[in-house]
Amino acid sequence: MSQLDFIYKRHSVRKFKDVIIPQEDILEIIKAATYAPSGKNMQNWHFVVVKNSTKIQEVAKIIYDKTHEIASYTDDEDSKKNLLKFIHYHTFFKDAPVLILIFAGPYVSAAYDILKAVGKEVEANGIAMANSGIQNIGAAMENLLLAAANKGYGTCWMTGPNYAAKEIQTAVNFKKEGYYLAAMTPLGVPEESELTSPPRKPLDEVLTIIE
Repeated sequence: MSQLDFIYKRHSVRKFKDVIIPQEDILEIIKAATYAPSGKNMQNWHFVVVKNSTKIQEVAKIIYDKTHEIASYTDDEDSKKNLLKFIHYHTFFKDAPVLILIFAGPYVSAAYDILKAVGKEVEANGIAMANSGIQNIGAAMENLLLAAANKGYGTCWMTGPNYAAKEIQTAVNFKKEGYYLAAMTPLGVPEESELTSPPRKPLDEVLTIIE
């Protein structure tokens, strides 16, 4: 198992020390992310690295305001509370030295286009559910998290704040045709020296072997 220790170093980190991350470390981590597999080798990802603390705080404020805006759409107090209770988990990155935004670009599936065109909705939806384009982003993100952890840094895969994706994209002035915000992660030195993760389900619950 020692050869796989780099996997078990990864934990979701939400508190960071006030330590600057060297540029060369950031570039090495992003490079590792780009070596993830991608369908048709499309590499339909783009990474925006935010190091400016004022801009990071601005992104957090955008999410805070958007959360309250959405909450105002309903009179159901339970729904409001259920949304607002996640504000901390969607904005804790405000104190991280680096915020990495991962944008997903277009991904073309010829089979999907054909099935959709001839009205085979069920088959087309089956392809869409697998969504190869977004799986590319997931693979890149996992590479990023593992590379960061192996270098002693903390990260946290985040998609919860995506309801403010358009506003965030505008705030960082990212313009690339067909690309949209898919995920983000803070990057920094963990404040806690001993990191843990929630227990995993036992293998016999999530594994089927056919011999």
